[in-house]
Amino acid sequence: MSLLNLTIRPQTDTRKIMVELDADKLEKLAASLGFFSPDFLKSLDRAEKDYKLGRIRKIKSLQDLRK
Repeated sequence: MSLLNLTIRPQTDTRKIMVELDADKLEKLAASLGFFSPDFLKSLDRAEKDYKLGRIRKIKSLQDLRK
């Protein structure tokens, strides 16, 4: 895997950070995480179709998915 230089700045709220990277670095990171794989792109198409058909559920936390 190639090196990826990021700028990480802590925010005043200790639960947040800001990460800065340029478009080329973002594309390199996305490719490393597999965001350009055919399966991922198909899942995005399915998610968009579900959203358009109203098959969504708003949640406030990932714990809400267990309900």
